Amino acid sequence: MTSDHATDHGILEVRITAPAEDAAIIARLLVTERLAACAQVLPGITSTFRWGGEVVTAQEHLVLAKSHRGRFDRICERVGEIHPYETPEIIAVPILDASAAYAAWLLGELASGERV
Repeated sequence: MTSDHATDHGILEVRITAPAEDAAIIARLLVTERLAACAQVLPGITSTFRWGGEVVTAQEHLVLAKSHRGRFDRICERVGEIHPYETPEIIAVPILDASAAYAAWLLGELASGERV
């Protein structure tokens, strides 16, 4: 059973690429600081992009953090403070739908005494 709670409440999946040694640190930081309710780290992705006028290939991990659009700016700020890249990839994808129970749990985890 699905619900429109996610759409109504601005739930996002924030995607962050990072070197292996940094991805777990980023995931833990986001959850510890209640900027994300949970974060998964997917290892072993290969990213190809243009940087400094050259095509570069890098081995990275992908952090998938479940959060709220009200936290996105702070996520960008905190990740930027610890990420080794000058311009880290931090993008948000809206969650179109989620189970009512999951949406309630996620928003509850983010609440920490403040309204999201």
